[in-house]
Amino acid sequence: MEGHYSVAFYPSETVIAQVKGMKERLSDKVGWFHSKNSVGHITVCEFKASDAVIEKVKQQLTRLADGFEPVKVRLTNFGSYPNGAFFIAPDAISKSNLKPIMKRINDTLIIKNLHKSDDPHLSIARRLTPEHIETAYKMFTEIDTHFLCESMVLRKFNETIKQFEVTDTFPFQGNPQKEIQGTLF
Repeated sequence: MEGHYSVAFYPSETVIAQVKGMKERLSDKVGWFHSKNSVGHITVCEFKASDAVIEKVKQQLTRLADGFEPVKVRLTNFGSYPNGAFFIAPDAISKSNLKPIMKRINDTLIIKNLHKSDDPHLSIARRLTPEHIETAYKMFTEIDTHFLCESMVLRKFNETIKQFEVTDTFPFQGNPQKEIQGTLF
């Protein structure tokens, strides 16, 4: 059986609550939008995998997390993409610390049709119209919050509730590692 999965970084409960409040305020102004009910997170990648493949993915994520050091992430800006996404962006130092972790994860997971993210951001909304993006920029002008990124999560899409749910958490251990080669599944 094939499932739809995502690897992501979850911020602290405080930041998750802050993002949830922003989503609620934005939906009060513009109505429902994509990702309105999604828990705040930074996506690393998305993919589809069988049960057998996902077990290998979990082993690889465990090995990777063992070598990663926790990273302080400071969120200081709002941004948007042409596809209608409106998000909170990390500052330059946080971005430069997160990008190599994301790249290492994405380079290690050799999965067909792996959708990689290489620009760390915490989405507030997706697929907004240009007018709704403008509304979001007017509503949210300043932010300065932070969290310690000390793990990554594996999430599986739940068809019933139409949201990803965390299935596994992989804590960063900061242990020195030798190079891990990706393997084909």
